[in-house]
Parts: sequence; structure tokens; C-alpha cells
Amino acid sequence: MYGGKLHEIRKKLNLSQEEIAAQTNTSYRAYTSYERGDRKPSFEFLENLVIKFNVNLNWLIANTGEPFETKQELQQNFKNEILSEVKEMLIKEGVLK
Repeated sequence: MYGGKLHEIRKKLNLSQEEIAAQTNTSYRAYTSYERGDRKPSFEFLENLVIKFNVNLNWLIANTGEPFETKQELQQNFKNEILSEVKEMLIKEGVLK
């Protein structure tokens, strides 16, 4: 499932397997196994891929949206996550219902 998408991302970024592995703090061997579909990517690799290259995790996992997010979309997603966490915390504290 991930292999074809990782290959597509890498090609769109115009990077070699060695380069994308190095830039995501992943061994070349691990990356090539992800791209071949022999192994599922680690959480750390996916996190680095999303942060470093603005990859849309929803596209990668659920095949929704575009492969890359804009900086504005990333900021909005981060803001929504923070607001959700604050709301949960306020509900636990009894400040909100």
C-alpha cells in the first residue's frame, strides 16, 4: 500500500532513495524495504516524511486529498489539533461541558 505512494512522493521530490532515506533519518535498507512494500514504514519515518516534505498523511494513509499540503494547511491542521486538545483538557477540568 505505501510502496507505490512512497515511490511517487520520492519522484515528485526528485530525490534518490539514498537522499530521501538520509533526509528522513532512515537507513537506506529500511527505506527501500518500505518502497518495495516488504515492510510497513515506522512511525518515526512517516513523521519525518510529513514534517520534512509537507506530505499529506491523509493522502498517504487514506488516499484522500493531495500528496502534499501547503504551509497554510499544515498550520490550520496544527491549530485544530491544539484547540481539540485544549477543549478536552477544559472538559476534564470541568470548565466546559
